[in-house]
Amino acid sequence: MSESRITTVNCIGLGHWGPNLIRAIAANPHARVHTVCDIDESRLKLIRRNIPSIEKSSDDPGATIDDPAADAVVIATPTRTHFELAKRALNAGKHVLVEKPLALDVREAEELADLADSRGLVLAVGHVFLFNKGVLAIRDLIRSGELGGINYIFSTRTNLGPVRTDCNALWDLASHDLSIIDFWLDAHPVSVTARGQSFLNPPIEDVVIANFTYPFDIMACVHASWLNPSKIREITVVGQKKMAIFDDMNLDAPVRIFSKSIDAPRESDYVDSYDSFLMNIVQHGDVLIPHLTGGEPVANQVNHFIDCILTGKTPVNSGRFATEIVRELAAAETSMKNRSILTPIE
Repeated sequence: MSESRITTVNCIGLGHWGPNLIRAIAANPHARVHTVCDIDESRLKLIRRNIPSIEKSSDDPGATIDDPAADAVVIATPTRTHFELAKRALNAGKHVLVEKPLALDVREAEELADLADSRGLVLAVGHVFLFNKGVLAIRDLIRSGELGGINYIFSTRTNLGPVRTDCNALWDLASHDLSIIDFWLDAHPVSVTARGQSFLNPPIEDVVIANFTYPFDIMACVHASWLNPSKIREITVVGQKKMAIFDDMNLDAPVRIFSKSIDAPRESDYVDSYDSFLMNIVQHGDVLIPHLTGGEPVANQVNHFIDCILTGKTPVNSGRFATEIVRELAAAETSMKNRSILTPIE
């Protein structure tokens, strides 16, 4: 990374996630926050009070993007605005970090990725779990072969709210899980069946269950809901040798590795009790809780974005990667709207 060049960043959107991104940019020694933008004056005052190094505030997204002082623009606005704001920023010659999902339409996502490539600009998307130490640890387990061939993956991402009005639970929550699973498997699913239900704010689905099929018939089931009494952020990976669980809510042990498996019972096998079944069929082993280091994901993501600007590297959360996530979500949406029809992802 260049030791002298400083990347000047303007930031649009000070809602739920924007302040976290701004804080991380302000802490990066190779970046500075020039202008923050939001239509809520109270949010602007609060962020400038908390981060005094911010130079300017604005309620005009267009002027914030076109600002000649800015090298890059961070967009943390409602999903429906991502495409237009990111497109304007790229056309203005700015590098862009935009929150996930990249867009709500595959053609729009492809247009943004093409535009960034044609202009030689960095387009990164806020798939922040790609920078999570637990996610990275399980990726290494899968790629090293320690878990063996992957049989299936089951993901649960639930909570009681917050309810979104600009997109459904599939686009809001499952986008995280798809980015993680694609990253782990270094592949994209080929088909999906999905079912969604709207109980709180029709017709926006607040509960979604989607089954994705990846190459080599790996199955991945994603359960996403705003209507659940428990906040759960857990993904189970079942391999032929070992199993692993990523639990983002478990700060002490976000990753657990299980040396367990089960033999398929043969027709001639006979067991006279459940204990005998466990002794003869289930293969027991240790549960390993690895010690993980790696820093805060949002800071890691911002640092990666700045590094890619300064070095010309392609981000792991690139516009191309994010476009595939949009393609997968769109296919699941099609399946939901058509009575869970098996839908190819292409």
